Amino acid sequence: MIRLENLCKTFSLSGRHKIVADNITMTFPSGTSVALLGRNGAGKSSLLKMISGAMLPTSGRILSTGTISWPVGFKGSFNNELTGEQNCRFVARVYGIDTDEMITFVKHFAELGEHFYLPLRTYSSGMRSRLAFGVSMAVPFDTYLVDEVSAVGDASFKAKSNRVFDERLSRSGAVVVSHSMTLLRRICSCGAVLENGKLTWYDDVEEAIDVHMNNMRGARTG
Repeated sequence: MIRLENLCKTFSLSGRHKIVADNITMTFPSGTSVALLGRNGAGKSSLLKMISGAMLPTSGRILSTGTISWPVGFKGSFNNELTGEQNCRFVARVYGIDTDEMITFVKHFAELGEHFYLPLRTYSSGMRSRLAFGVSMAVPFDTYLVDEVSAVGDASFKAKSNRVFDERLSRSGAVVVSHSMTLLRRICSCGAVLENGKLTWYDDVEEAIDVHMNNMRGARTG
């Protein structure tokens, strides 16, 4: 369970203010995959960062009864001078995961070959993404945060990524940000729409998508 209590977040720059969370109170149930919808710039990524602990709210608080992931596939916390293997060891120690098990899983999953033992500064963007997604899947979180992640690689690798992610969601929840309504319909059962700093819950993901699409049409015609 993740509970937002009177959550507020305002960005201020050069005398201008942008409110992305306006006194939000909402509970995301345990074991539920929720589609987080909203226009570009509404604050969806900021909300995920606050839930993950990477960003502090202006006021209010976030409570949780389980473990919460960093945004799946996020590459920013890796050390470019360390190898893929060494980065795995570091993450495993931070999260109390068996180091050898994580290395075995990520090495097999990411399909990096000998590059797994080379510094990340030598990796292509696709290689870094495969490593990051593998590390995200190696930690058994109660809730996964997903922010526009897309599997990289050929069709076989993408299919493998989807299978692993679906298996994780069979026993965990998720909060998912994506422009792909097909993806949201596939993995989410309910939704929440962020509009002008207000977050509205919908028990049916289809209803949430309909509200979001109406908001988008209003933005184009307004």
